[in-house]
Amino acid sequence: MAGPIWVDNACCPHDCPSACALDIEVIEGKSIGRVRGSKLQTYTAGVVCAKVARYAERIHHPDRLLYPMRRTGPKGSGQFARISWDEAMDEIAARFDQAEREFGAQSVWPYYYAGTMGLVMRDGINRLSHVKKYSRFYSTICANIARVGFSIGTGKIAGVDPREMSVSDLVVIWGTNPVNTQVNVMTHAMRARKERGAKIAAVDIYNNDTMKQADIKIILRPGTDGAFACGVMHVLFREGYADRAYMDRYTDCPNELEAHLAIRTPEWASSISGVPVAEIEAFARLVGQTKRSFFRLGYGFTRSRNGAAQMHAALCIPAVTGAWQYEGGGAFFNNAAIWKFNESVIEGHDAIDRTTRWLDQSQIGRILTGDAEALKGGPPVKAMLIQNTNPMTVAPEQTLVHQGFAREDLFMAVHEQFMTETAAMADIVLPATMFMEHDDLYYGGGHQHISVGAKLIDPPGECRSNHEVLQGLGRRLNAVHPGFEMSPRESMAADAVAAGPLDHYRGGRRGASVPARHQPLAQLPQHQLQRNAIVDCARGQALGDDASRGCRGTRTGRRRHRHARERQRRDQSDRQALRRVATWRAGR
Repeated sequence: MAGPIWVDNACCPHDCPSACALDIEVIEGKSIGRVRGSKLQTYTAGVVCAKVARYAERIHHPDRLLYPMRRTGPKGSGQFARISWDEAMDEIAARFDQAEREFGAQSVWPYYYAGTMGLVMRDGINRLSHVKKYSRFYSTICANIARVGFSIGTGKIAGVDPREMSVSDLVVIWGTNPVNTQVNVMTHAMRARKERGAKIAAVDIYNNDTMKQADIKIILRPGTDGAFACGVMHVLFREGYADRAYMDRYTDCPNELEAHLAIRTPEWASSISGVPVAEIEAFARLVGQTKRSFFRLGYGFTRSRNGAAQMHAALCIPAVTGAWQYEGGGAFFNNAAIWKFNESVIEGHDAIDRTTRWLDQSQIGRILTGDAEALKGGPPVKAMLIQNTNPMTVAPEQTLVHQGFAREDLFMAVHEQFMTETAAMADIVLPATMFMEHDDLYYGGGHQHISVGAKLIDPPGECRSNHEVLQGLGRRLNAVHPGFEMSPRESMAADAVAAGPLDHYRGGRRGASVPARHQPLAQLPQHQLQRNAIVDCARGQALGDDASRGCRGTRTGRRRHRHARERQRRDQSDRQALRRVATWRAGR
């Protein structure tokens, strides 16, 4: 007879704006089964991508790294021998200390990225850098250019609630391919098409799968989005679709913009973008006639040197038409500005030394091959800890990257789930947990929900979380900070959602001293924040509790009772941690 199976909640950790809420089958508390999108979270809306739906294949894959290993052959040879965790951590600490003695603390560079988007497991490595005065990490690979362009227009990186796509009459998907990369965008766009007869327009540089599902298809030359946008706005002004009253009240310099666009005709735009004049004019008229036009702007704008200006130009279109004033109208790129999490304990902000150099992750090839400019005039990088990324495959300037990683004088420890190309170049390889095997806190760049992803099963072999590795190194390197003493739950409670007085925040009191943006979290039942909370910050709702999770099996009731007792113990531990952190902060 099959053992008990129940459904628990989690959050997808991938570097995707959707941060999908998940319903996961837990089998006998030891393994997972099916993974589905949660219907409790209204942006996920029960839909999840094919990759995450098959996560059981990944988490239980036979090729997972299970034990620490030391390299025994040439770099890249794949020759490793199993060692103990103490041996591995002692060697990493000794090599970091050696580099610091011989070349200074900044010769050590902890390196990471977005293999997980959980705040504790992704950002905790910065605490080690800050406390030890190692070289700091400047994140540049993904979306910086597009973010600048959007914030120039809106004043912050935030936009319309993306769920309003479902009440739009025209959804413009520009610079992103959500059919393949963010399926939840299509969920809401297709709902608008089905329920309201909305049109879907796609603007991109090739005929991708989103383009194939669109009603209006605009294919332009790479790097010419700004010219196309200017041609569209020229038509909006010329044919009377510009909402001058809205612009006078809510925008800067509308008259100057109109004057600037006077010579940016559709013919001019067509000569640059390659989009036919008739298509530019037809698109402009459709946007001008459709008040509820929703512009979903994507990360494609980052892929060109003038991407910031192009993003700004595209963002100006709904401002010219006044679409922002209507439900289902306006624009959205990312919600990074709405969260304002206080990660001072997770990242060790109090230990930051601004004189310590900030190394650009995108220039890792130049840095590791000794480029003086990339090194900011400082010492060579002699030792690294890498978590959550595979730069041997994804970093720019691959020839330089491969040369740098092949250096025999570069000590490198890689904490990974599989033997990636980067792990194969390491001196020490450490086995890492996956998101269902540790606790963390997530927010959605593409929506307004906060999710707590609790540990559901134990990891295989000797896998340890990022946080555990940092704790172990912190002890060996004499890195003193409260963040190294806390569990992930304690860090979450003390820092990531606590922007108010810590000694009041998680005591089970409703209406505690928490800023308005986090009030829904303060009102959650204690066990809910610990296990499976989903918070809709836009609507002030706390969604989901244990009763929402279905289960089946003969021993489920007893197992549930054990889980409840365990949660009570964790709650007590969290309250003790909050008292410790409050005391620490009061004494600073």
